[in-house]
Amino acid sequence: MASFTQPTWSYETHDRSLSNSPSATRDRLWNHDDRPVAGHHAALVVDRNDEHVVGRQLSRRLACCRSKHHLPGVESWFDAILGSVGSLMEINPSKVSAWRNAISTLNPAYFALVMATGIVSVACHLMDLRLISQALFYVNIGAFLVLVILSTVRMVAFPRELFTDLMDHKRGVGFFTTVAACCVLGVQFLSIAKLPDVSIVLWGVGVALWFVLTYIIFTSFAVKQTKPSLAEGIHGGWLVSVVAAQAVSLLGGMLAERFGAYREIAIFFSLTMWLGGGMLYIWIISLIFYRYSFFPMSATEMSPPYWINMGAMAISTLAGVSLISLTEDSPILIQVLPFAKGFSLMFWATATWWIPMLVTLGVWRHGYMRVALTYDPQYWSIVFPLGMYTVCTYRLANELDLPFLLPISHLFIYIALVAWTLTFTAMMRSFWRMRRLT
Repeated sequence: MASFTQPTWSYETHDRSLSNSPSATRDRLWNHDDRPVAGHHAALVVDRNDEHVVGRQLSRRLACCRSKHHLPGVESWFDAILGSVGSLMEINPSKVSAWRNAISTLNPAYFALVMATGIVSVACHLMDLRLISQALFYVNIGAFLVLVILSTVRMVAFPRELFTDLMDHKRGVGFFTTVAACCVLGVQFLSIAKLPDVSIVLWGVGVALWFVLTYIIFTSFAVKQTKPSLAEGIHGGWLVSVVAAQAVSLLGGMLAERFGAYREIAIFFSLTMWLGGGMLYIWIISLIFYRYSFFPMSATEMSPPYWINMGAMAISTLAGVSLISLTEDSPILIQVLPFAKGFSLMFWATATWWIPMLVTLGVWRHGYMRVALTYDPQYWSIVFPLGMYTVCTYRLANELDLPFLLPISHLFIYIALVAWTLTFTAMMRSFWRMRRLT
């Protein structure tokens, strides 16, 4: 019997060196340690015409795993449900295994898809591309709901894998994309759909997630005894924690008028989140730049998440400009207005500085070092900064009366749209190819 080994959905490959761990042993049992011949379908039966026995075969495998390795109750029930569904719908067992693998290893940073789609939609709305903006808005709602469902199933059925990711230096920071996704979608509901009540709910969820994730993830990094080296542990994806903080600040500032008597409290909270996010960027980018300059770096390590170096500064600019727009009736903001203007401009200048650097590194990676351009979820980490740079430049030009910056926004909106289209098309082709292989 052969099985099919599914491609991982992660930015980084899990360390499978601990081959004697219970999870590794269960994975070997699930996959039978066989590797299929490329292009051939995997099956759990000798005769391809006997696929109606899928349910019985899968049930026996699950029973074997449960009896010998004591799977957690919820996980074993989830496996049993998958087996029953596969049997009732006469689904190829390799597809059932693929579903299980995809959910258990779901990349926590996949919410970058929602972040990217949302901000490109907002950019189109600002540039009067209303039809495209509306279409992307509905696509984003669907993507968000699918990811929420998959993440919830993973949390319930595979808590061990989820908490392992949460404590991992490479994958743990990816959970911050859920915070940014909630807030970016909230911006869409506020500016495009004109539904502030939905935006308030999403902002509340984002704030709660930010508090929980920030202090669980960074505390676990501090107290864990086994830690990677700086070169192995740090990467551009760490700056998603900055993006999350600034997304909370952005949406909070935009919703401040909706809080009535609590307006100043909302503005103060958004201001502190903006300042804290800026400080967090300084800490993390110092480590990233040090890693850039003093440690060897292969072409594969120079991955798309490093574009968040720019994206974190772009959303910091936008959050700052949004606060500046509230200054007229806010005693708190009046006192810090010159400071807010200066730092917002500094954030924009830093984001602009990163663009030629990141483009050059991308040319080196794919042109000189010949790293193949194949779909990976981390490419959404390029789309989001491009869309965010479009929006922040447009808002900065209007708030600080810098009309000569507007042509940059009108150029970058098309760059962001092309990047989104290419990445989304590649993602669909990847899903279709995986479906055919299974």
